[in-house]
Amino acid sequence: MAPAIPQHLRSLLWLACLLPLAPDPVAAEFLVGKLVVTQNSSLPWPSSYLTKMTLKVSFLLHDPSNFFKSALFLYNWDFGDGTQMVTEDPVVYYNYSIIGTFTVKLKVVAEWEQAKPGAGKGIMQKMGDFSASLKLQETLRGIQVLVPTLIQTLQKITVTLNFLGSPPLTVCWRLKPECLPLEEGECHPVSVASTTYNLTHTFRNPGDYCFSIRAENVISKTHQYHRIQVWPTSIQPAVFAFPCATLITVMLAIVMYMTLRNAGQQKDMVENPEPPSGVRCCCQMCCGPFLLETPAEYLEIVRENHGLLPPLYKSVKTYSV
Repeated sequence: MAPAIPQHLRSLLWLACLLPLAPDPVAAEFLVGKLVVTQNSSLPWPSSYLTKMTLKVSFLLHDPSNFFKSALFLYNWDFGDGTQMVTEDPVVYYNYSIIGTFTVKLKVVAEWEQAKPGAGKGIMQKMGDFSASLKLQETLRGIQVLVPTLIQTLQKITVTLNFLGSPPLTVCWRLKPECLPLEEGECHPVSVASTTYNLTHTFRNPGDYCFSIRAENVISKTHQYHRIQVWPTSIQPAVFAFPCATLITVMLAIVMYMTLRNAGQQKDMVENPEPPSGVRCCCQMCCGPFLLETPAEYLEIVRENHGLLPPLYKSVKTYSV
């Protein structure tokens, strides 16, 4: 007599007999896969890409059982900027020319032939929708610094920074006596959500300073330096310019006056070569002994000028008999 078989073993044997009669495995209701976007393997920023640089967009089908090995695929691409295309290749290359956030959408259609019971072969079709979000940015090409032309101590100024690149940005700045790069931890970073940022500062001491500015987004960074000069509150460049201009004007006026005066004196000497009587008298009295040939001539001139002096020679009367 054969031994009795337990009930749970009977169930397992029954299922084992039915397995060879089971139909072939079928695919899921929808296609399974994912989109992979790459640009440059050296860029470590996820989901952030550069404009004006080619993107590689690939569709990877999840088919571990090779169920779709004989299927034909059509790929309908929409890049989110108005560009669409249909391909038979799961890999496309595209170039975005503007910054922004775009969503790449892909509709995949798979078709294959499959035998149907009692109806021969039929065309089977499955579809799937996939998408990926991309953030296109520009590298930072530089920073434009706008500073007032005249800066004085104890004056609150506003400095405008214009960034030639796409936000969001991390900005760090510091005033230094020399234009040197900022080290890590040397300044406090500030998040900026636009391409313009205003900062304020009040200078306590006059002198020469340098604005050292560092900005970076997720794909690039840049440095910018800007020299400025701070004047004391009571001294301005115009204060020096006005006295200098006044002094130069006075000196020119004096020179012109002396020139015109000398010219007038020379004209008088030409028109009136004889000196005044007083000068002539003084010259004759003081310089007479040196200018006249004999002392008698000198004494005669003195006698003529002074009427009270007696004549040097008495008149001699001559009688004739």
